[in-house]
Amino acid sequence: MGTVLGMARRPFDPKDRGLRKTNYRQGDVLDRDGVDALVKGADVVVHLAFIILGGSDETRSINLEGSRNVFAAAVAAPRVKRLVYTSSVAAYGFHADNPQPLTEDVPTRGTDAHYYSAQKAELEDTLQEALSGSDLDAYVFRPCIVAGPDALTLVTSFPAPMRKLPLVKPVLPDPGIPFQLVHHDDVASAVAAGVRGDGSHGVYNLAGEGTIGVRDLADAFGWLSVPVPKLGVGLTAEAIGRLPLMPAQAAWINAMRVPVVMDTGMARNGLRWKPAHDTRATLAATVESARERGLL
Repeated sequence: MGTVLGMARRPFDPKDRGLRKTNYRQGDVLDRDGVDALVKGADVVVHLAFIILGGSDETRSINLEGSRNVFAAAVAAPRVKRLVYTSSVAAYGFHADNPQPLTEDVPTRGTDAHYYSAQKAELEDTLQEALSGSDLDAYVFRPCIVAGPDALTLVTSFPAPMRKLPLVKPVLPDPGIPFQLVHHDDVASAVAAGVRGDGSHGVYNLAGEGTIGVRDLADAFGWLSVPVPKLGVGLTAEAIGRLPLMPAQAAWINAMRVPVVMDTGMARNGLRWKPAHDTRATLAATVESARERGLL
């Protein structure tokens, strides 16, 4: 009977979630000895640890050094057959000359002004270096914005005072850039396919059907939106990137400079992956959960 051994920094009791085949070990990916002990005897390693919101210096040690520890430990462990790693659409970077839609053979160039994007691109190169000369198979998933009832970063990335204005509705600038959402359950189903070794190992884009824009987001939140030229977003992003002491969320304005819509044909055909939720349904489920929790 298979079991799951998980590790994270915060306390967690699998029994509270009804997980009967899951064991938990509190630890840190920065502790190489701890990571080695975790993967010893494992058949498959799944690496999900990553800081999304935070400053460049704050996130670099966890995101880069921690991930290197996981990659190296997985390669060194004699029993591990597969590594499943969640990258991001941000690894492609937010570049005007990127083709649309993005396919898996588009180079991962990252965007320097967006630390998350730059780190995700760097880590994909690091992973390939770690795998060089190894027999380890790697499944790399590049999801778009992950949302859903239990993934509320789409909402909480906006500051609480903005979300809680009692009388005035917030106004979001809308440059008309389309984007995608993917439900956390659909990402989980892709990760499970990688754990099983379905299809061929390699890189796979993950996104729900359809696209939305900032106006759709504002409507769902009960906010307002105003059209703005794309050039204005680009100039704002450049200015924000040069300002000191800006909150980490501000860097995400770079994501609205150009479309980052992905083609998911590889996952659908190669893994037989079919998302159960489209982009609009995922947005609705996210907003409903955020309202129930008093976040909107």
